[in-house]
Amino acid sequence: MTPEKKVKTKVKKVLDALGAYHCSPATGGYGASGVPDILACYQGKFIGIECKANGNKATALQQKHLREISMQQGISLIIDETNVDMLEYYVTGKRVMNLESKT
Repeated sequence: MTPEKKVKTKVKKVLDALGAYHCSPATGGYGASGVPDILACYQGKFIGIECKANGNKATALQQKHLREISMQQGISLIIDETNVDMLEYYVTGKRVMNLESKT
């Protein structure tokens, strides 16, 4: 499994746990280029999530789509291995604390 695929899998797992609707639109000649990897809806909020790994950055076209989502009051995110653990907070706006014992 590629590093980016691992990020996508983690993102989908969080969205599933929240009960959010989500899908991965087709690209590669069949869909619009630059559309975020994952489109979701959570409690009436539209969310576009671009998944990256290994320090890769969103392309100009991907950034354009994310900016357009934000301009319509949607949530646009670039998620990678450094911030995937914050996804629930980004989506819900609620602070998530890990209360597991470290002993």
